[in-house]
Amino acid sequence: MHKKCGTVAIIGQPNAGKSTLTNLFVGGKISIVSHKVQTTRVRTLGIAIYEETQLVLLDTPGIFKPKKTLEKSLVKSAWNTVKGVDALVLLVDATYHNLSSSFDILDELKTDSPLVLVLNKVDQLTEEKVKTIAEQFSRYKNVEKTFCISALNAQGTDELKQELANKMPYSEWHYPEDILSNQPENLWAAEITREQLYLQLHEEIPYETYVVPESFEYFEDGSVKISQAVVVARSSQKGIILGAKGSRIKSIGEKTRKILETEMNQRVHLKLFVKVENDWMEKSSIRKDLGLE
Repeated sequence: MHKKCGTVAIIGQPNAGKSTLTNLFVGGKISIVSHKVQTTRVRTLGIAIYEETQLVLLDTPGIFKPKKTLEKSLVKSAWNTVKGVDALVLLVDATYHNLSSSFDILDELKTDSPLVLVLNKVDQLTEEKVKTIAEQFSRYKNVEKTFCISALNAQGTDELKQELANKMPYSEWHYPEDILSNQPENLWAAEITREQLYLQLHEEIPYETYVVPESFEYFEDGSVKISQAVVVARSSQKGIILGAKGSRIKSIGEKTRKILETEMNQRVHLKLFVKVENDWMEKSSIRKDLGLE
């Protein structure tokens, strides 16, 4: 048996670049990417291929000190992901001025899985600065190897992918070769919409947004009709998303539709509407929908 297959969990503090790295390895958009903290809410399973090895990638929510109920569920989900994986990647934003969060993760981490340290965004730093940062992690003896990469520019990522493939056990592949993710299409499409909310509204829209897939219907002409609800926690947020005469929600919908059509290679009809659901982050039913309970 020459084929290999195994699971790789990618963990780290928020905005370290976990989703960018996952999307790069997979070769498609399965995890949303923005500069807003905690954009990855659901543990995403992506499938990447390296020669005869299939890597099952688990892109997790960022690990930080949680306060709200949903935040606690997110961090718990990230910690649960590391159990029983074949390899573990700790991704660190090397440009971040305070590395204490990454040190805290290593101090708290309890795993027998091979651990690889990956310093991301090194293209923005001098070689001397990168060397200094790497030396700060040298006291952690459970780190088997350190890689310096730029996930955004695909710098140093081939070597990382090869290293992870080498650590996988011999096994038949778990998924067909043409599958990028096991995430249901309706949830994936909702995440693409949520990404556009963050990218287009920046700091105007708070973290408390949630996109609900209402319907996902295929037609004989090859097109698909998607209906989604953008849920906000307060009525004051609804007007921000709608914009003047609905201009904001229209722009978000148009950009999302173009991305979906490119990724799905078919015509997409997308309908978005906004509804208010007070304190949705504290509701157990929604945390269950997100797979966090």
